[in-house]
Amino acid sequence: MPSAKQRVLIIEARFYNDIADELISGATAALEAQGYGYERIAVPGVFEIPSAMRYAIRAMEVRSASKRYSGFITLGCVIRGETDHYEHVCREASRSLMDLSVDYSLAHGFGVLTVENMDQAWARAKVDEKNFGGRAAEACIRMMELKKHFRLVPR
Repeated sequence: MPSAKQRVLIIEARFYNDIADELISGATAALEAQGYGYERIAVPGVFEIPSAMRYAIRAMEVRSASKRYSGFITLGCVIRGETDHYEHVCREASRSLMDLSVDYSLAHGFGVLTVENMDQAWARAKVDEKNFGGRAAEACIRMMELKKHFRLVPR
């Protein structure tokens, strides 16, 4: 069981509100089932997620944050359209999140859907189907455990 101090920051892109709500349902259920606290912050879209994560990291670095986060979960959805905007958003957001995770040794659960259409988004977001929100939370929890294993955080 996690210590009471272990909190996860969920950064959720709200471009598709209904999909975001379903991803959040899965993520928060998984965190609550394991006894983790969490805070949610919303950003307009997937492209803004990395900046929000970096702001949280920076706030912890300069000790202006009121809370410290043991892990991060990023949730959102990008649906392919008629232009190449999809490729730019997916590539840059994913690369930035990976860079932050590696550069700062973050426990990170990636729950950003990159899909062709709304049907695919729903199939992946629904808690009773693929439950990518819950899976992202489980990945984050596992990475927090791995950090403990390597003694990167107090036991």
